[in-house]
Amino acid sequence: MLGWFEKNNKISLVITILIAAIIFYLSSLTFKGVSLGDSSTISYHFFAFFFLALFLQISLLKGQRNYKLFILVLILAMVYGISDEIHQLFVPGRSCSILDAAVDIIGIFTSSILYLVSILIRNKK
Repeated sequence: MLGWFEKNNKISLVITILIAAIIFYLSSLTFKGVSLGDSSTISYHFFAFFFLALFLQISLLKGQRNYKLFILVLILAMVYGISDEIHQLFVPGRSCSILDAAVDIIGIFTSSILYLVSILIRNKK
C-alpha cells in the first residue's frame, strides 16, 4: 500500500493538505467540556499528526532515503503542530496546550521513524 501512495505521490500530497485543513478546521471549533489529558483528545492529536507526517513523508520522500527531506518533514510537521496550538489562543473557549503539542510531536516522530524504517527494510531487499 505504501508503494502505491509513493508512486501516486500527488494523491498523497492532496491527502496531506486535506489532513492539515481538517486539523485547522477542528482547531477553529469551540469544544466545551473537554479536559486536558482526556484520552480522546490525546488520541486525536497523536493520530492526526501521525497521518499528517506520514503522508507528508510519502509525498516528499517517495520511498527514497533522503535524510535532508526527512528532517525537513519533521520540522514542517512540528511547526504546523505548534502553530495549531498558537492558533487556538485566538479561538474563543480554546487554549494553547503544551501537552497537546507534545502529543503532536510524538505522533510525528512515531510515523516518521516507522516510515523511515520501512524504507530501509524495502531498500535492503
